[in-house]
Amino acid sequence: MNLPSTPPDLEAIRRGFSDMAAAYDAMDDTHPVTIWMRDRIRAMVESQLTPGASVLEINAGSGLDALYFASRGYRVHATDVAPGMLAAIAEKAGRPEAGGRLTYEARANTELGGVPGSPFDLVLSNLGGLNCTNDLSTVTRNLPGVLKPGGHTVLVVMPPFCPWELMQAFRGHFATARRRLSKQGTLANVGGAQVRTWYHAPAKLEAALGPGFETLTLRSFCLLSPPSYFDGFVQRHPTSVKRLQGLDDRLGGLPPFNRLGDFYALVSRRR
Repeated sequence: MNLPSTPPDLEAIRRGFSDMAAAYDAMDDTHPVTIWMRDRIRAMVESQLTPGASVLEINAGSGLDALYFASRGYRVHATDVAPGMLAAIAEKAGRPEAGGRLTYEARANTELGGVPGSPFDLVLSNLGGLNCTNDLSTVTRNLPGVLKPGGHTVLVVMPPFCPWELMQAFRGHFATARRRLSKQGTLANVGGAQVRTWYHAPAKLEAALGPGFETLTLRSFCLLSPPSYFDGFVQRHPTSVKRLQGLDDRLGGLPPFNRLGDFYALVSRRR
């Protein structure tokens, strides 16, 4: 039975994520798990782009990916709702490496009608922005209006089954082990705000995209290697983490492993 659609709590999202921009930037520069994931996700995006292509990034956060793609010569329009994140994007848009190719605006991912620069060659949502809604169709139904026919989406989402979290049951951490499984969503502490989060299986995302989109690639991240928030393990065992990431690189694109982990990336093409 489908649950009724629950609109995202935009006020909590604005408040919580606004204070996280500096932390996100610092993690991108230093955290080995985040660096590993972003490198591979960016490669997946660029494999679908031609020189000078246009990218719409929704849930753009502090603009790390937006700046990266702008510095590579792509035209990027970044959207977010958190004022602190938008301020961070504005600072990056003024950097010389952005080359005047990075624009931004305050816009929710459920309100994509009339985005400046539409239609785009690719729509990107990275590292779980879509997990702030329980009804993915409120976002995906608007994608044809902002995406060219034959254009691509790269959507990076947290699924319900993360082996590293499930194994916490053996340590007695039952709340962590089952938090992704609640159909009512889970409250996550983000910058001191309580943001309700839902975890979406790839099949649910594919269904929300509908027959107008064709899945090209599906791969997981942090299936065997630890998620970034298992920071103690990451810091104590850097060699083991690298080996586990190598295994993830080999197995993450193969079923059924590509549907499990801390995140998965779904690449699709508009028919």
